[in-house]
Amino acid sequence: MNPIQEYFYRIDEPERSTLLFLRKKILESDPDNITETLSFGLPFFKYKKKMLCYLYYSKKHKKHYISFYHGDKLNHPLLLQEGRKRFKILLIDGNEDLPLDFILGLINEVKQYIK
Repeated sequence: MNPIQEYFYRIDEPERSTLLFLRKKILESDPDNITETLSFGLPFFKYKKKMLCYLYYSKKHKKHYISFYHGDKLNHPLLLQEGRKRFKILLIDGNEDLPLDFILGLINEVKQYIK
């Protein structure tokens, strides 16, 4: 198993399945330009080799989240900034339906700021 796969397999269900599904959908949303790398022990997604988003766990909220680069330019009430300068996060609940269209829309919006 590569280090990125190991990251996901250390996570308990149902969060693991949710995050693996999200990972797959992010990579499939733009397979020619979105790549995945492990940085700081976390799965990072890059768009044309520039930071796009990453996945992590919030000890404060006790939930996993997706963090969006250029989040300071995104305006939506579900996104939390909590003192971050350039990032905003979206908490992910493994027991609820994943707002996939919303997440992919945010990714497309961030891509506009990268170009």
